[in-house]
Amino acid sequence: MTAPAQPKKIVAPTVSQINAEFVTQLACKYWAPHIKKKSPFDIKVIEDIYEKEIVKSRFAIRKIMLLEFSQYLENYLWMNYSPEVSSKAYLMSICCMVNEKFRENVPAWETFKKKPDHFPFFFKCILKAALAETDGEFSLHEQTVLLLFLDHCFNSLEVDLIRSQVQQLISLPMWMGLQPARLELELKKTPKLRKFWNLIKKNDEKMDSEAREQAYQERRFLSQLIQKFISVLKSVPLSDPVTMDKVHYCERFIELMIDLEALLPTRRWFNTILDDSHVLVHCYLSNLVRREEDGHLFSQLLDMLKFYTGFEINDQTGNALTENEMTTIHYDRITSLQRAAFAHFPELYDFALSNVAEVDTRESLVKFFGPLSSNTLHQVASYLCLLPTLPKAEDTTFDKEFLLELLVSRHERRISQIQQLNQMPLYPTEKIIWDENIVPTEYYSGEGCLALPKLNLQFLTLHDYLLRNFNLFRLESTYEIRQDIEDSVSRMKPWQSEYGGVVFGGWARMAQPIVAFTVVEVAKPNIGENWPTRVRADVTINLNVRDHIKDEWEGLRKHDVCFLITVRPTKPYGTKFDRRRPFIEQVGLVYVRGCEIQGMLDDKGRVIEDGPEPRPSLRGESRTFRVFLDPNQYQQDMTNTIQNGAEDVYETFNVIMRRKPKENNFKAVLETIRNLMNTDCVVPDWLHDIILGYGDPSSAHYSKMPNQIATLDFNDTFLSIEHLKTSFPGHHVKVTVDDPALQIPPFRITFPVRSGKGKKRKDVDGEDEDTEEAKTLIVEPHVIPNRGPYPYNQPKRNTIQFTHTQIEAIRAGMQPGLTMVVGPPGTGKTDVAVQIISNIYHNFPEQRTLIVTHSNQALNQLFEKIMALDIDERHLLRLGHGEEELETEKDFSRYGRVNYVLARRIELLEEVKRLQKSLGVPGDASYTCETAGYFFLYQVMSRWEEYISKVKNKSNTMPDITEVSAFFPFHEYFANAPQPIFKGRSYEEDMEIAEGCFRHIKKIFTQLEEFRASELLRSGLDRSKYLLVKEAKIIAMTCTHAALKRHDLVKLGFKYDNILMEEAAQILEIETFIPLLLQNPQDGFSRLKRWIMIGDHHQLPPVIKNMAFQKYSNMEQSLFTRFVRVGVPTVDLDAQGRARASLCNLYNWRYKNLGNLPHVQLLPEFSTANAGLLYDFQLINVEDFQGVGESEPNPYFYQNLGEAEYVVALFMYMCLLGYPADKISILTTYNGQKHLIRDIINRRCGSNPLIGRPNKVTTVDRFQGQQNDYILLSLVRTRAVGHLRDVRRLVVAMSRARLGLYIFARVSLFQNCFELTPAFSQLTARPLHLHIIPTEPFPTSRKNGERPSHEVQIIKNMPQMANFVYNMYMHLIQTTHHYHQTLLQLPPAMVEESEEVQSQETELETEEEAMPAQADVVPDKATDASSSQETSASETETTPNQIRASSSPEAIPAESEITGTGPVTVPVENSTPHDVTSTPGETE
Repeated sequence: MTAPAQPKKIVAPTVSQINAEFVTQLACKYWAPHIKKKSPFDIKVIEDIYEKEIVKSRFAIRKIMLLEFSQYLENYLWMNYSPEVSSKAYLMSICCMVNEKFRENVPAWETFKKKPDHFPFFFKCILKAALAETDGEFSLHEQTVLLLFLDHCFNSLEVDLIRSQVQQLISLPMWMGLQPARLELELKKTPKLRKFWNLIKKNDEKMDSEAREQAYQERRFLSQLIQKFISVLKSVPLSDPVTMDKVHYCERFIELMIDLEALLPTRRWFNTILDDSHVLVHCYLSNLVRREEDGHLFSQLLDMLKFYTGFEINDQTGNALTENEMTTIHYDRITSLQRAAFAHFPELYDFALSNVAEVDTRESLVKFFGPLSSNTLHQVASYLCLLPTLPKAEDTTFDKEFLLELLVSRHERRISQIQQLNQMPLYPTEKIIWDENIVPTEYYSGEGCLALPKLNLQFLTLHDYLLRNFNLFRLESTYEIRQDIEDSVSRMKPWQSEYGGVVFGGWARMAQPIVAFTVVEVAKPNIGENWPTRVRADVTINLNVRDHIKDEWEGLRKHDVCFLITVRPTKPYGTKFDRRRPFIEQVGLVYVRGCEIQGMLDDKGRVIEDGPEPRPSLRGESRTFRVFLDPNQYQQDMTNTIQNGAEDVYETFNVIMRRKPKENNFKAVLETIRNLMNTDCVVPDWLHDIILGYGDPSSAHYSKMPNQIATLDFNDTFLSIEHLKTSFPGHHVKVTVDDPALQIPPFRITFPVRSGKGKKRKDVDGEDEDTEEAKTLIVEPHVIPNRGPYPYNQPKRNTIQFTHTQIEAIRAGMQPGLTMVVGPPGTGKTDVAVQIISNIYHNFPEQRTLIVTHSNQALNQLFEKIMALDIDERHLLRLGHGEEELETEKDFSRYGRVNYVLARRIELLEEVKRLQKSLGVPGDASYTCETAGYFFLYQVMSRWEEYISKVKNKSNTMPDITEVSAFFPFHEYFANAPQPIFKGRSYEEDMEIAEGCFRHIKKIFTQLEEFRASELLRSGLDRSKYLLVKEAKIIAMTCTHAALKRHDLVKLGFKYDNILMEEAAQILEIETFIPLLLQNPQDGFSRLKRWIMIGDHHQLPPVIKNMAFQKYSNMEQSLFTRFVRVGVPTVDLDAQGRARASLCNLYNWRYKNLGNLPHVQLLPEFSTANAGLLYDFQLINVEDFQGVGESEPNPYFYQNLGEAEYVVALFMYMCLLGYPADKISILTTYNGQKHLIRDIINRRCGSNPLIGRPNKVTTVDRFQGQQNDYILLSLVRTRAVGHLRDVRRLVVAMSRARLGLYIFARVSLFQNCFELTPAFSQLTARPLHLHIIPTEPFPTSRKNGERPSHEVQIIKNMPQMANFVYNMYMHLIQTTHHYHQTLLQLPPAMVEESEEVQSQETELETEEEAMPAQADVVPDKATDASSSQETSASETETTPNQIRASSSPEAIPAESEITGTGPVTVPVENSTPHDVTSTPGETE
């Protein structure tokens, strides 16, 4: 098996190339946005560009990229388009630009929406061009471009403008393209359709002839396109050379067909047309399929099309078909064929009288129909309405092969989809891992099409939804597995030994050579299956490695996945590995199979089980692991060995590879999806259609739900009645009590509930009254019953003054249905989430809520806030491995909660003992929960009832206040509470206190009753299961944990009523869906009542490593984003409290009216300026340093030394002014730059106490969800904008800073980018050189925006800044030294007081002395992440660790090596008065 050649990476043009291009010169003349005086529109420009730039370069992506980036479509093509100027070049140019936008994943239709008038005409021209003769005006390559454009149109049905045009091509009238007999048959099947058909005919008759002709053209478009495709397909020869244009056209056509079949609105009528044209039969018999090389991708696409044409769905109703219904359809087809045979073809009697199971295989059908003549076969097909009737005395024009295949493929028995899935191995093998059409390399450019499913807006059925996600998830993990295998195996350096065997010249941490491999068990298959139930094998390896690596191998746990690999290298010992050449032939890789660890074997050959007891220590280096192999794969391999004589794969393995546990959960997730597809997965009725993308997107909003709740207790949500009134603008608030003193929270609110279904039209008089009533809220303040006399009995309260949109989100979350909350940065998403959880907990104490987040960090933030609210901690439970990072002494994991329950039980029983003693009751009531229960019933309750009967108000007498206290039976027990317990002010107050005391006592016994189970269940596992299933009310986990553990949770009988998802826009579609189904349905219905999703689709989506899956398959689209695209109503939070208002303006244009909370203007930290810096945000232009801008030592590992040094210099400057280092974070958009900056920080700042280290140095993507006061951001790129063109990344980058944001970038590149204009226009409005105020210390009293009293210095470039920071540092050292000297001359008493100061100074002094003392030593040339730019030490006499600024006259490269750990040598001609090479004495 040979690995395909690596696809070429598209190199983005540099700024200088862009400026030199002919296109750019034209752009500057005609349409560039920054040019004020533009030349008038000239159609010839479009013709010239199309002919000279696009066609001449054969549609080179580089040229099209340049054009699209220069805003050619927005500012020239569409702006000036009209029917008068429309031409071929014009049409093609627009199509190329739209296709390029889709390739780049940027919004494509915005321009057309702004000026929609000419779109219908334009679209009709495209349809006409797509059907034109290929040898005419349009070449086949151009028509392939048009096909791609049409595909994008069909996939953009959510855009009204597109939908209105496309709908005419795919509605019922398109059945005009069917043969008359087939049309009759279809109309007969569904009588309702005949009515519609007659109506269509009537309407057609009313049209004038021109309009009718136009309508007929559109309806027949797809039928004619299919005929055109068939003619192109037939022109492909079997073995002669073929132009790739034909192949690409055929591939794109099949892709278009798949996309039409995979969406219900397009499939509904089109599937019949496709079936009637027999495209599949033509394709499978074509020469292209038989061409090994050129037809490989075409065949894969064809299989996908075949899958979708026979999909298990009723095209008209859209309902999924069950196994039985599919069988019925199959039987109907065969029996109708048998009836036709019986009636008209005596030679087929045997066939007609056989039973179905005997004749429905391919072999038997060929046996019966093969001997018939072509004419007879044609007649059979025409009886079934598959072909037009054959006129008498004429021979058929179809060849026999086609007619036979048509009948056989239509009537052969199919394996059901679920059966195919169950027989599919879950682990990828070498055939899939290195197939470029299925798992493309990371260099996927977006040009060709691929044999991959796409995730769009809509899916056919839940089965289709799960299947597409299953396939993509499997392939995405396959891509990661490929990277791991290539990395590990190439590190092991397999070479061919002299005797032809394998010798390993290297070693890998994650892979080991196999010493022995034996299959030890192949269990019998289950009934009805043909694969074994399990296959187990033993793998022996020799762990002659370092201890910590040995521990990692021995620490492999049950269910960890490993890969067994066979390599047979052909290269001799010592051959170098070249990562740029195909991997497989270099290492001679032959087989890859997955396996799952069962455990390591001990000395006696038994599996060592995971458990609390310590593992036995084994002697020697040899270790054997028992592994499970994939039974499906084993069965396929063995069948292949027996039937085809292939070698036994399982006797050849010589390498075993493990993977990092965090990345290795793919098999569990795939099994979960497969299990879901095998069960009747019950999604709540109110969600079903929305998940598939159909119906009314707002149907699950609480206002339309039939079970809306009228009265809700908002508990501590509102801080006062005023807060409540401002929270419902436009509503009339009616409070049930008039006394303002009683209008205090908590409040119950009764909302006017409308029935969910549409209202009937009312008469005009009734309307006002209706709206008035609909706007009235009835508010009832209520008092929380006293909980007891102790201070800790007081409930914890919310202190946040929620805004009215936050209140709307909380209200929606409390109501049943789907709630989507869009939370821009800093708008309090977590606070809203926590309040919703708390309110549901208090309103519906019997319901259980599941919290799901993307990361452990978010889950922990949520938990910390939940604990601050009035929620009993015994009801909280956290599943998964992240609870260790919770910043609390309490342990919320399963075993932590079990321990809490046991400890709490003992505490409560102690309280019972104290109560028993205070009441003077003999015996041992506090022995167990059970005895405590009896004690409460017989001793406590009786005393309380007696007390109540004495003090309760007799109807005629005035109650006596003193009695309340006098008769109270529990005085002695409450002696340790704050005294006096009874205030004696009023009878009501004292009575409430007495009842509060009793509630306190009663709660002890209620809890003990709940804890009784832990006395009965003895093992920790049982107790933890009981907690999970019965006790916990709020259960939290990450989405990954939910996917991994679904099987276990369902088996336990886990139940929940509500789901709240945080960070929902960062979770993969399938990982969002699985948590909905972690429980078994009750009586065939899901008990899920609420689904609350909180996220922000304007920030970064889930991480997909492979570009092809991310772009082509749209796998990065989260369910949250898809719902927003479909039109599900959202609550958009609209007030941020994180950043200064000026910083917020850099990203608030992306959101619906995002404003600021009042404190952003009021608090001093937001109104004070940033000390030492003139502006609160600035874009700083960084030019090439030593002639180099961005560099790329490895593919996609981008670095920019100039920016990295500049960022670090500004960081050091801020620290020297007094900024706390942990308030500054350094972000960048690329991993390469992150490593380079970390390297420079280590060298420059090290552990220097004067400077310190920044809070974080990381990438923008990693920092999502976090924030800091000051952010320094490096954008790295100088040639192409790169992935910052994704506006979501820009939003994240701009919204991380609270008080100051300083961006380092090549301004000329980024200001031209259309998508980034709103942010960059604000950034470029300020000066592009850094403005600093070196004499202003931190913190400053200067207000933001004020002119400073100190002098402002302008920094022109990075070497100047580096030089400046160095001098500033030296000056600081000298002043501290001088201060230290004066201290030594003070009288003794003063010195004692200042001892602490002195010790710090001594530290600095030694450091300062160390610095010049080492200046003469030049160490070995170090290598660092910026190795691509190293200059030799001898050339400049500086080490590569330094800034290498000696080329610029105003800077000294003595970048100070500020820690004093490195050398600083300066060429003499560049030295300045502060020359670093001076002796220690001089410096002092």
